Amino acid sequence: MFHLTHQEKNARRAAFTTPHGVIETPAFMNVATCGAIKGALSAFDLKELGCQVMLCNTYHLHLRPGDELIREMGGLRAFTGWEGPILTDSGGFQVFSLAKLRSIREEGVTFASHISGARVFMGPEESMRIQSNLGSTIAMAFDECIENPATRDYAEASCARTYRWLVRCKNEQARIQERSGRPPRAQLLFGINQGSTYADLRLRHMEQIRELALDGYAIGGLAVGEPKEEMYRVIEIVEREMPKDKPRYLMGVGTPGNLLEAVRLGIDLFDCVMPSRNARHGHLNTWQGVINLNNKKYEKDDSPIDPRCQCPTCARHSRAYLRHLFKAGEMLAMCLCVTHNLWFYNHLMADIREAIAAGRFGAFHEQYVNLLDRRV
Repeated sequence: MFHLTHQEKNARRAAFTTPHGVIETPAFMNVATCGAIKGALSAFDLKELGCQVMLCNTYHLHLRPGDELIREMGGLRAFTGWEGPILTDSGGFQVFSLAKLRSIREEGVTFASHISGARVFMGPEESMRIQSNLGSTIAMAFDECIENPATRDYAEASCARTYRWLVRCKNEQARIQERSGRPPRAQLLFGINQGSTYADLRLRHMEQIRELALDGYAIGGLAVGEPKEEMYRVIEIVEREMPKDKPRYLMGVGTPGNLLEAVRLGIDLFDCVMPSRNARHGHLNTWQGVINLNNKKYEKDDSPIDPRCQCPTCARHSRAYLRHLFKAGEMLAMCLCVTHNLWFYNHLMADIREAIAAGRFGAFHEQYVNLLDRRV
């Protein structure tokens, strides 16, 4: 399933074969929380932007339109029109993001719906059933994501519970696949490493989940309040115990500089709302750093967002026009700018893959790791 083709120190290039296509890694997964990219991009647009994987959210789709409805419509791929692999987040991140609207116990988590206020229960078994209905390629295990910093006692208890939930997820997924008559691994399962910023907890948890022989392994609970240096320290610690023959996924990260550094540390898969969210506010990635189109200096700038970029937006429109669209409140501004940022992220990952294959990733990393995140 995961074929390593090139390696430069810890940086890896591989082909990850899934039931819905091959993912060339390292890869950035584009976040379509409710089955669509915020900024008015469709699944068909994503294909044109070089996207390999679309990521959708279990909790949000369970609430609206409902996972049973999506199953009746043929699953997420038929429902959205996206033909490639889909990863579904388990709902575990909402344990963190909806902290004021939930209560946790061993069975699972009870949420107050952010839409209606109705009580919604989700545990490992419910998450697996919902993700099965959604028909995703990769299902994430249900976990608890906690904020940093966290007390050691709470982090240790949470980590142990996340492991127990993972065992239940694996068992429930096996039951679902047996009942449905689908072949083994018709839907892949990734486990999530937790443990806050405590090295021994992270290592112990990684050793535990590694023994379950899952299809891939994620590092969760980072980029939730800790400095980036602390995040890199944790990644470096955990990577040592991650299987070499399985894909590694860093959840919810991050800036182009974060991606470059995490690839250097041995990570294969990424996701983040940052490129689309920033684009909707006029903050755009370029090969010289991040520009803010709201600045007056772009009012009469007839150059593209990035002269080096070959995205549809840069090929057709100027910074001045895009700035005008934002000032006029036109939705087209968000669409064009999200198009650019997602093109940038996906093609950055393609360049990283080429650099690893050519044995020049170290030089590529050194040239861009700080440059791409600077404010122009």
